[in-house]
Amino acid sequence: MSKIDDALKILTVMGIPKAQQNDRSALTLLAVLDIRKKTPWKNAKERPIIIHDIMGFIKENYAVTYAENSRETIRRQTLHQFEQAGIVIRNKEDPTLSTNSPKNNYTITPEALSVIRAFGTPGFDAELRHFTADHGKLIEKYAGRKHEHDLTVTLNDEILTLTAGAHNELQIAILRDLYPRFFSGAELLYLGDAANKMLKINPKLVEELHFPITQHDKLPDIVFYDRTKNVLFLIEAVTSHGPMSPKRVNELTELLLKCGIRQIYITAFPTKKEFKKYFDETAWETEVWLAEEPDHMIHLNGPKFLVVLDSEK
Repeated sequence: MSKIDDALKILTVMGIPKAQQNDRSALTLLAVLDIRKKTPWKNAKERPIIIHDIMGFIKENYAVTYAENSRETIRRQTLHQFEQAGIVIRNKEDPTLSTNSPKNNYTITPEALSVIRAFGTPGFDAELRHFTADHGKLIEKYAGRKHEHDLTVTLNDEILTLTAGAHNELQIAILRDLYPRFFSGAELLYLGDAANKMLKINPKLVEELHFPITQHDKLPDIVFYDRTKNVLFLIEAVTSHGPMSPKRVNELTELLLKCGIRQIYITAFPTKKEFKKYFDETAWETEVWLAEEPDHMIHLNGPKFLVVLDSEK
């Protein structure tokens, strides 16, 4: 294995979150430790190093070049997590330095250094246990912190739990406010989550309708099925990504051809202001719902879908 692979393995078993399990983090650790391609792990050094020099070390020893504007990414997306995990300490000699100071430097902690120097030896596992006993695993700390702020909603007597975030707050509003107002008799077929795309699935309904659940990466955020009207409600929650655009509607229509069920496309926005940003991208013959005005639906041309549905009774 290469030194980069070794460094990545070390970070992973020390509990660094998945978002930091990458070459950038591995190379940063190697620079902090002054580990070159042929340097034994037992020779890892404890020395302060600034981000500019980290980037220079990586370029010189591993032929990977980071642009100058990458400094903030390395600081916020790698070194910040190293600090939280107890792997490095910032400004060990002068903790009064401001966050924006060019003199900010990072030093491996003695506890992490003991683990790293033992890598590849029989004592590694014992050192790792001591480290995680004292510091815990950052990935577990993050998971615990996330669960403290989980969002919940009750739908037809079932409690659904979503991870915290603006996108899922809008999804909660859809389940709590849109659903009971406009299609309360429908069954929840599919619900995605910002952290878990397959959060809630109705397997019997999926099988019955031949719904392409295996194409979950192409599905909208929420899908309801109204059995009495044989209609699918496909809902996209928009906080940062696009609405039900003509391209999106065409893709979903094609994806659902085998179902043989009529589809109604809805884009949900938190506010009218947010909708205005995406108005030009939103497809005709679709519906728009605003969480801030839950009693109303905006119908983009064509007959209002509720009138059409009522006529089919």
